[in-house]
Amino acid sequence: MSKTSPTPLRTGFTTGACATAAAAAAGGALITGRWEKEVAITLPRGQDVTFNLALCETGDCWARAGVIKDAGDDPDVTHGAMIVVTLRYGATGSGVTFHAGEGVGTVTKPGLPIPPGEPAINPVPRQMMTQALTDLAQSLGHAADFEVEVSIPGGAEIARDTWNGRLGIEGGLSILGTTGIVRPFSCAAWIASIHRGIDVARAGGLTHAVGSTGATSEATAQAHFGLPDHAMLDMGDFAGGLLKYLRRHPIARLTIAGGFGKMTKLAQGALDLHSARSQVDFSALAEWSGSDVAEAVSFANTAQHALSLAGPALAQQVADRARATALGTLGDAPVSLDTLIIDRQGQIIAMSEGSL
Repeated sequence: MSKTSPTPLRTGFTTGACATAAAAAAGGALITGRWEKEVAITLPRGQDVTFNLALCETGDCWARAGVIKDAGDDPDVTHGAMIVVTLRYGATGSGVTFHAGEGVGTVTKPGLPIPPGEPAINPVPRQMMTQALTDLAQSLGHAADFEVEVSIPGGAEIARDTWNGRLGIEGGLSILGTTGIVRPFSCAAWIASIHRGIDVARAGGLTHAVGSTGATSEATAQAHFGLPDHAMLDMGDFAGGLLKYLRRHPIARLTIAGGFGKMTKLAQGALDLHSARSQVDFSALAEWSGSDVAEAVSFANTAQHALSLAGPALAQQVADRARATALGTLGDAPVSLDTLIIDRQGQIIAMSEGSL
């Protein structure tokens, strides 16, 4: 009896990609006075994708478009929500500016990618919308001066099921995404893919592999070490799944690379780095920070906020302690281990190296 492969999980689109599609559609209608049935955009990694519009409205010097978010098979709280962009002309020379509408939060605390007082629209979605509107305006011979208001009807209620309130994002949801694509979250499937990645690396005779928490850390570590694609293990949040398999199926050298927040969780003993299952212990970060900033760090809003208060020495503490946690999980496996901490700009800010 033959075994059948499990049905692949379906990918979806981020709120940032949906907002970009809505902005592009509204921009076309605002400039030309005509609506298209669907709108095409280019995602950060070069994929061209097309969205259908669920809302098309125009008024006096404004246009409004809405896209229903499809998160694929990921259990995303915003799946099925409508992402709406209302576009107006901005002042001459103002460029593209962003505003929070209904259901989109406002940042009130430091430590996030967007400063306090700004709408909770992350940098990459801002870049995507700015690029789409700039390209559109140039193609139609128009100045790219627009006011972009993003809203999510019902977003304030949906946000109660997220960590936004704890992070100081008030009034609704965040517009997120670094690639435009939502990868479906399945613990078993993801851990199985990590195991297969290790198997492939071993079979290919590789002596050095990298487990990374995300796309930025992966790209930085790969460039730093000059490793091939098949040496890169998409660890995600599953540090335990990676390390426990390597304990039984070792590779000579492993580097774990990630952002400061997730590496802090590893440093504090967590092997599952997902926000729903582990949190940063700020009292521990305070103890590692030095007496001059310890009190401030203990009241930090986010791990990034703590890092901004304590500086590079704290990043090095986290790198060293994350390495210790990983070594403890590897046990006596013959694996030399490094840890890298990488900032949001893709720069290495701390490294902990060691050999057997």
